[in-house]
Amino acid sequence: MKFIVHTYGCQMNVRDSEAVEALMTAAGYEKAESESDADIVIINSCTVRQKAEEKAVGKAGNMIAAKKLTGMMGCAVKRMGADIFRRLPKLDFAVGPRAFGLIPKIVGEIAASGGKAKRILEIGDDIVPSGMSEHVAGGWQAFVTVLLGCDNRCSYCIVPEVRGHEFSRPAKEVVAEVEALARRGVKEVCLLGQSVLRYGIRNAAWDGDETDFSSRHSAFPRLLRALSEIDGIERVRFTSAHPRGCTDELLAVYRDCPKVCRHIHLPVQSGSDRVLKEMGRGYTRGEYLAAVAKLRAFDPEFAVTTDVIVGYPGETEDDFEATRSLMEEAGFDNSFVFKYSPRPGTRSAALPDDVATEEKERRDQVLLADQEARGLRRNAALVGTVREVMVEGPSKRNPDRMSGRDGGNRIVVWDAPAGTKFEAGEKRRIMIEEAHAQILVGKPVE
Repeated sequence: MKFIVHTYGCQMNVRDSEAVEALMTAAGYEKAESESDADIVIINSCTVRQKAEEKAVGKAGNMIAAKKLTGMMGCAVKRMGADIFRRLPKLDFAVGPRAFGLIPKIVGEIAASGGKAKRILEIGDDIVPSGMSEHVAGGWQAFVTVLLGCDNRCSYCIVPEVRGHEFSRPAKEVVAEVEALARRGVKEVCLLGQSVLRYGIRNAAWDGDETDFSSRHSAFPRLLRALSEIDGIERVRFTSAHPRGCTDELLAVYRDCPKVCRHIHLPVQSGSDRVLKEMGRGYTRGEYLAAVAKLRAFDPEFAVTTDVIVGYPGETEDDFEATRSLMEEAGFDNSFVFKYSPRPGTRSAALPDDVATEEKERRDQVLLADQEARGLRRNAALVGTVREVMVEGPSKRNPDRMSGRDGGNRIVVWDAPAGTKFEAGEKRRIMIEEAHAQILVGKPVE
């Protein structure tokens, strides 16, 4: 039987889907080229925003109508629980985000029953997914999940409800996984966690199952050092971060370990102290800007990207302007702007969603326009420099050009003359000749 996995949502969902693909292949199933060719369709769902959840449910409905053996996994399943079978009565199975390792067994039981079996697995916070270390063969990049769940409890965020309490995977297990990836030709790993700099600080539901580091607060910097020493691994990235994790120990890692990329995704969400307090973000505007200043004092080219929410309940024009001014002061290399969407069960869902849709859209567009100008300024400062770029392949917009990323996760493109060969995963030195808001353009140099 052939299967296909459709993924909605964040990098952690992408990683979970890859693990499911590896587990299904190991169980004897064949990956289909397209959904029309598949007997089994697995939809990995997101519930961070209503629109993402609706897309996943809609896709499942379409696959059921197409007479596919259809299952859902992920965060929307955990949020809806048994109600998912009321919305999709003919759905074959559903599992939460910490039970994806059971999917091959469930599919086998359904197939053996002639399609009559149906189940939902409610996922508690004490379940660590089996198959966490499984990867699909091939490729030079890999996601590696190091921290599951989240204990930050931001007012607008449903992630702690659907992904459970924090759990840091033992460091020896992570190192072994990355060593295995290096032996298979992986050159770049990106470590994943909802607030990854909290790695090793708390294992709420697993007393006694600690990492092998003596100091929890230094656990993540020490993990970065260990991974950067693995032969074959040329770059180490991670996402997402929190200002409180921007410690001197982390800066020392950037100083001592050139394989650790000088880019940090540091969600700010708002520049207003009042809104930040309402959100429960755990830092002030000044503390956030101090973290950015520390990174930029270390390296002025250090790339800092962020997430921002516009239209949070009660956000005034003054609050919005405070966000604009923070973004300008921080000088973000890139920003991802989201319009507030209330999620059931979160603290902010009890507040009036009182910023009009049109006003949310206006604020969204203002911040995006600001970022275009800011990104262009940041990139223009790099014209004339030589960037070490990891080749990814032909540019999506122009197949006559090659594309890759520098250590700051900036997209770099260059012409690929006939007869010139560029291998995905190889490093090339590119002289930057032209800057745009989202990309750099250059030429290869020896």
